[in-house]
Amino acid sequence: MILMAMPLMAMAQKTDDSKYLKGAVPEVDGIITFSRSFDVTGKTQAEVYASLQNVVKTLVANGRQDLRTRVVSDENNMIVARVEEIMTFKKKFLNWDHTYFRYLITAQAVSATKAEVVIKNISYHYGFDQEGNGGEEYKAEEWISDKEAINKAGTKLYPRSGKFRRKTVDRVDEIFGEFAKAL
Repeated sequence: MILMAMPLMAMAQKTDDSKYLKGAVPEVDGIITFSRSFDVTGKTQAEVYASLQNVVKTLVANGRQDLRTRVVSDENNMIVARVEEIMTFKKKFLNWDHTYFRYLITAQAVSATKAEVVIKNISYHYGFDQEGNGGEEYKAEEWISDKEAINKAGTKLYPRSGKFRRKTVDRVDEIFGEFAKAL
């Protein structure tokens, strides 16, 4: 009975990766670039800019507090920031599978009715020791693109790069959600 139930248990644990398959990670001129435009009502352009600025400052404050996370530019109704966060894949006793997730975010108050946010220049620092030494560097284009992370049939993600792709898509959606809430 136990042997007969094992295939059913395996199928029940199978995750639905359809959200993360072809097209979930957009490329512009060979660079993985997530972008979103937001329609805004009832605010001035200065208020839209202030809302964008607050979200970016929160991202920077929640990132690693060293030279890798900072606001790079803040002018012409545009904020550009380099952010490094810890992205956790699994956390169990004595086993913490994580990476440093790095990206460049650009948020612009285009007008009183429109804002644009772009996330690109994504990279990962993975497999390092407790002091952050060693490890491997991955660029998103070489690691989570459709070509690199999805099997040839386009039906499933490769195990190792797939976990990066899933977490990246989820985190980008979360970041865009923060901007939508603020605007």
